[in-house]
Amino acid sequence: MRNPADWRLCVAPMIDVTDRHCRYFHRLLAPQARLYTEMITTGALMHGDVARHLDFDPSEQPVALQLGGSEPQALADCARLGEQWGYDEINLNCGCPSERVQRGAFGACLMAEPDLVADCIKAMQDAVAIPVTVKHRLGLDYEDSYEFVRDFVGKLHAVGCRVFIVHARNAVLKGLSPKDNREKPPLRYQDAARLKRDFPDSRIVLNGGIAEASQAVALLDQYDGVMLGRAAWHNPAVLSEIARLIDPQVRLVEPAQVVHALSAYAMREIKKGVPLRMIVRPMLGWVSGRTGARHWRRTLSDPLLLNDNNVDLIEQAWSELMMNADA
Repeated sequence: MRNPADWRLCVAPMIDVTDRHCRYFHRLLAPQARLYTEMITTGALMHGDVARHLDFDPSEQPVALQLGGSEPQALADCARLGEQWGYDEINLNCGCPSERVQRGAFGACLMAEPDLVADCIKAMQDAVAIPVTVKHRLGLDYEDSYEFVRDFVGKLHAVGCRVFIVHARNAVLKGLSPKDNREKPPLRYQDAARLKRDFPDSRIVLNGGIAEASQAVALLDQYDGVMLGRAAWHNPAVLSEIARLIDPQVRLVEPAQVVHALSAYAMREIKKGVPLRMIVRPMLGWVSGRTGARHWRRTLSDPLLLNDNNVDLIEQAWSELMMNADA
């Protein structure tokens, strides 16, 4: 049985990446991983198609809803919706540095307003019974004092927040793209570790720069969990490696069975009008490093083949990969 209070292995919320099809695939690879939606703004939920944003397959659990917003009442209303939909956690985005998010006055720029963030957290906690957590950076722009993030976390800790997902680098709000913000500000794992020492009753989950399974598991000696972002997208197989290292007794789905499960899932989703390309997109990097990986990617990203929406394409690509492996 999956533990809804387990943060040891998490897959980061990534806009235009961690949709429900990606999460379904990641669950097959890592039975115990904690999965996160891409960031969903309060405006999208309050004025858009709620089911389209919130629907998920029960197999994804434990799954967390990440919200973007800065108005306590709106966040509380959306958190309540998330709980009603069956999510296991509500996470507030205080780490996204994109200019579009800044214009909405949320994301990383909220770190400059810890009192407002505390109000947001408190409003959501009052609205739901599931954990309310925060994902944040260590600082803003080029202010790299530990005291900044310590005081930010302290304000949220004071209102009862006990899970902090720390992207262990600053967010540079002007002059760096979101991509550069994932790579250029230097990682400061030591400051994330200080948070664990200063707030020992909290769970500190480390995010940023984690790519290898052995690295991820070694970090669990210092932190309560690790969160992988782009590594899980570019090399999804790392999730299975970490899951096995964390718990050697875990029952992983065999690769061929992953393919069969994805084919059955694709058949159901295509009947609902979902294009095949959306379902296979997360699989492209799954076999990286194996003989035939390039042909696998080419097959599952070929627009002419995908336009037919024929689920047999997944099994065909797998059979060809296996033949290459045996050659």
